[in-house]
Amino acid sequence: MVEQIKEDVRVALEKDPSARNFFEVLICYPGVHALIFYRVNHYLWNAGFKFLARLLSFFARWLTGIEIHPGAKIGRRFFIDHGMGVVIGETAEVGDNVFIYHGVTLGGVSTKRGKRHPTIGDNVVIGAGAQVLGPIKIGNNTKIGSGSVVLQQVPDHSTVIGVPGRVVFSGSSRSEDGQDAFPDPVARAIECVLDRLPQMEKEIRTIKEALNLKVKNDVVPPPESTSRS
Repeated sequence: MVEQIKEDVRVALEKDPSARNFFEVLICYPGVHALIFYRVNHYLWNAGFKFLARLLSFFARWLTGIEIHPGAKIGRRFFIDHGMGVVIGETAEVGDNVFIYHGVTLGGVSTKRGKRHPTIGDNVVIGAGAQVLGPIKIGNNTKIGSGSVVLQQVPDHSTVIGVPGRVVFSGSSRSEDGQDAFPDPVARAIECVLDRLPQMEKEIRTIKEALNLKVKNDVVPPPESTSRS
């Protein structure tokens, strides 16, 4: 476990260009603190000390603003940047080399017991504020854009944006720094216009029909011609 925690700190050094040294990351990074707590809590959870694991998890949330259930399964080289507001549910599974930002939720949509949280593949980047909900699988090498709400399965090598989340790119060519997890604002604006077009066309038809009816009602018929005898 000690070696795993050392690796978690080294990953933060690699992923965050503002990190200057091992000691700074170990002392000043809430994402690393939450992960250290999780590693200990997960061990206790599997060893049968579930109440103690939940108690320490509660303390970790109070300290870091990050909630990771001790029953979740998280792989190696996991990094939470900034961290505040991150929630990872009990049956969530996270692969290796996953990078998430603040405000991310790996949550459930059911109150039933059993698998109810997402499974995240390897080499995944999840942008700030994204919500990944339900027992769905997010494929390897996938990027999820900031603020997206993902409710469906996502294949490998995909980029997902929007509410609800849509796959806007699928292929093996990926940005190494994860910046393609953030949507192009121009593309997003065009997408919003296209989404709005059907409703606008419907409204225009309604207005035209109303105007045509008004014109017909306002037309005064010509007076009947009267003949004098």
